[in-house]
Amino acid sequence: MTKDVEVAEQGSFSGKDYVEPPPVPLVDPHELTKWSFYRALIAEFVATLLFLYITVLTVIGYKSQTDLDAGGDQCGGVGILGIAWAFGGMIFVLVYCTAGISGGHINPAVTFGLFLARKVSLIRALMYMVAQCLGAICGVGLVKAFQQPYYKRYGGGANELADGYSKGTGLAAEIIGTFVLVYTVFSATDPKRNARDSHVPVLAPLPIGFAVFMVHLATIPITGTGINPARSLGAAVIYNQDKAWDDHWLFWVGPFIGAAIAAFYHQFILRAGAVKALGSFRSNA
Repeated sequence: MTKDVEVAEQGSFSGKDYVEPPPVPLVDPHELTKWSFYRALIAEFVATLLFLYITVLTVIGYKSQTDLDAGGDQCGGVGILGIAWAFGGMIFVLVYCTAGISGGHINPAVTFGLFLARKVSLIRALMYMVAQCLGAICGVGLVKAFQQPYYKRYGGGANELADGYSKGTGLAAEIIGTFVLVYTVFSATDPKRNARDSHVPVLAPLPIGFAVFMVHLATIPITGTGINPARSLGAAVIYNQDKAWDDHWLFWVGPFIGAAIAAFYHQFILRAGAVKALGSFRSNA
């Protein structure tokens, strides 16, 4: 069976400029001596800051425009569709801008999934997550500084489990939503797919942005849509109200589980990693 897979792969990719990239070392201290590593951290920090600034402003602006007590119009504002476009559009723009520098993660769950797939080292993964969380906090801090009268009145853009939904439902929404996102990231950046479909120009940030857009449409009514622990943490830290912290664990556990499932599914099922490992084990035996 392994030979069949290998023959099929060789036949499919004959004449293609495709080389399977080796796994990244688990720990690579040499990264700490490179300017490119710190440049990538800065890119992740700034990208996450901009992401939170634009998206949280959109959420607060929508709530202020539809507040009947403040003279708003119930049918005014951008609506849930507009909020979803803001999140998806910003991811598209920022991934496009930073992909060549840091990989354009902008999300600890994405970084975690890529780490499990051995696409980034442990040191880089941890430092990316720190940079993303700090960027998110600073981005929401700017929103609060510029929109002080509206910020706390309209919830600070914090993720909260909506009334009427159980914690299990919220957790499932975060797991499935993050799975869709991270699965799309793996598929859009797969070097084997790029070699096979080289005649079809696909801009990787575009499907990633659309994945974020679609997930927001589905889960905004449930959890406000986290699928990004840095986004949830930044809003919760600056808003700092009990409601934002009550179910905050959902927005870390759910995305990390979803990312892990997506990494396993792509690497071991779609990329036949399990079949190859089994064939290698049998050959050695």
